[in-house]
Amino acid sequence: MISKNQLKLLRALGQKKQRKAHGLFLVQGEKNVLELANSSLTVKQIFATQEFLDENRSELSSFECIEASLDDLTKASTLVSNNAAIAVVEIPSVETPKAQGLMIALDGVSDPGNLGTIIRVADWYGIKHIVASTDCADPYNPKTISATMGSFGRVTVSQLDLPSYLEQSNLPVYGAFLEGESVHKTEFAAEGILLMGSESHGIREQAAKFVTDKITIPAFGGAESLNVAMATGIILDNLRRQHS
Repeated sequence: MISKNQLKLLRALGQKKQRKAHGLFLVQGEKNVLELANSSLTVKQIFATQEFLDENRSELSSFECIEASLDDLTKASTLVSNNAAIAVVEIPSVETPKAQGLMIALDGVSDPGNLGTIIRVADWYGIKHIVASTDCADPYNPKTISATMGSFGRVTVSQLDLPSYLEQSNLPVYGAFLEGESVHKTEFAAEGILLMGSESHGIREQAAKFVTDKITIPAFGGAESLNVAMATGIILDNLRRQHS
């Protein structure tokens, strides 16, 4: 059973202010909760249906698991469906990553679904670190976590003063613009920072100053723009093709 206080906490963690105050975030849905078994994150509690606990007893053996009805879990969840399991997890302390290897930088990407999908794309292409401006979506927003489809445990996101970070970096900064060199013709370095802006504003001037290479995805049809997560994937694929 979920107690009234536990239900209150689960609901509170849907809000950024409460996540910050408690130092906790929610992981929801069966796939994402099972991913915790292979991550280094600290899991406080898992609330789940008896059926889910029985099916996954071995994976969940090291966690404190509390049986709950699907009705109670639905009340506590921010998801429309897939409410069989909810975990309460400690927000890890993430050190600002050194500018090395291949990284993604995000300037003002405020939609949590887009951020989550970018985390998932980064994981697919073997990128461990994302640096993001302070006004980007919260990496621990329930919508962000859900959109990562389990990748939240393998990719770190640091929110920081992005222009300062780019200024101090010695890596090439590939900035995605509507006008620039085609990614089909760009010679990418093996190490670098891929800088993506929001769909509404693009890369803002403060961060754009530190772009060393302006790049673009050539269009062959009439669409005005691409979703930022989709664009990130296309560029990373072109980059990885040169350094696989």
